[in-house]
Amino acid sequence: MTQLEGIRDWIDRRVPEIVAAHQVPALSVAIGVGDAVVEWAGGTLNLATGVTATRGSAFQIGSVTKVFTATLVMQLVDDGLLDLDATVRDVLPGFRVEDEAASGCVTIRQLLSHTSGFEGDVFVDTGPGDDCLERYVEVLADAPQLFPPGEMFSYNNAGFSALGRAIEVLRGEPYDRVLRERLLDPLGMRHAAVNAAEAILHRTAVGHLVDEAGALAPTAVWAMERSGSPAGSVLAMSAGDLLSFGRMHLRGGVAGNGTRILSAEGVTAMRQGQVALPDIDQGAAWGLGWELFDRGGHEVIGHDGNTIGQSAALRLIPGEDLVIALVANGGAPHPVFATIIDHVLQEFAGITPPAAPAPTGPAPAASERYLGRYASSTAITTITRAEGGRLWLDRTPHGVVAELGDLPYRTELVAWHPDVLFPLAPEGGRHQPVAFLGDDGTGRALYVHTGRADRRMSS
Repeated sequence: MTQLEGIRDWIDRRVPEIVAAHQVPALSVAIGVGDAVVEWAGGTLNLATGVTATRGSAFQIGSVTKVFTATLVMQLVDDGLLDLDATVRDVLPGFRVEDEAASGCVTIRQLLSHTSGFEGDVFVDTGPGDDCLERYVEVLADAPQLFPPGEMFSYNNAGFSALGRAIEVLRGEPYDRVLRERLLDPLGMRHAAVNAAEAILHRTAVGHLVDEAGALAPTAVWAMERSGSPAGSVLAMSAGDLLSFGRMHLRGGVAGNGTRILSAEGVTAMRQGQVALPDIDQGAAWGLGWELFDRGGHEVIGHDGNTIGQSAALRLIPGEDLVIALVANGGAPHPVFATIIDHVLQEFAGITPPAAPAPTGPAPAASERYLGRYASSTAITTITRAEGGRLWLDRTPHGVVAELGDLPYRTELVAWHPDVLFPLAPEGGRHQPVAFLGDDGTGRALYVHTGRADRRMSS
């Protein structure tokens, strides 16, 4: 049995039970090794209608869309229309956030690498029209600056919507039209949709969320606002289509049909680390759109995505000509993704799965640095100390994410790494370590960081 046949057999035997164990309604998998592909799909796209998943079913890919947006930006660089180190105002003269000094110096490169420093979760619906991104950029005038541009990493959805508007201005067409004309169609994506009107033409997944009673049910809203499209609010496709995009990046920017999509120089530039990540994940750094993972000395690049009850993951291993694309529509998909990715990397590249994060002891006795209240535009996080020195994290969602069904989260925190604590309660099927960064001038942490830097609001 060849390696590929072995993977196909393992998927057929193991994946259905893994999916069931984590209550994932439907999953689709596409694995490419060289020119060969293994695809699998199973489950239910919508628990209310009973429509089953097929290999051509379209799922929302969420923030994996950001790599598509970054690729469109790099095409502009290829065409001599954009300099990565130009300021955003060089392209969008009206761009500003709450901090005027920062507004004038934020660069395109910083938007691509999530280092611009302003509040990134600005979920404002500016309407369904072609002017939605133009209007969205105006909304950013109220976005607070969390740290000086370039100082550190903080995941930023809003920055990618601003990049989407820059693409519109320089191409002279709406973002989603540019996306289709310059990526989706040239890549031959037959099961991709840039909006709900296109999605209804396909066998399309609906997201599922767990309600307060613990039941899994279809979401009442299929997609978030159009102004979030460049960041990942809408784009849907099959796992096979997502695989095609990944293969193009592995093959120096050339599509499977021979069409040049991006220069080899642009492909390489996107993989170069721009900023080190906090010690909270397997990711070591962020490039221009891509997350760069540390897997025992092996180069692994990728991106994850989450929308309203849907999730996706894309991984590329350049040295092995290997691509893994995964999409799902609810439950706890992340442990499912991790199991499949780890198995494939082990089989094809000899990459040993990393040890899962685990506590290293009780909460630190000196915990004053962590206590307090931290806020973002989507949640309030409070760190308290209980009797016996136990530390607790309480996160209460607010705004649009609360309206869409995001639930409060409470967990005890214990020791993991210096200034990084481990949550005993999983969220979405995984334990996300929590880092405490900076100093507010009194020795207390200025930020709580779980991929986004939430700033201290009170003691």
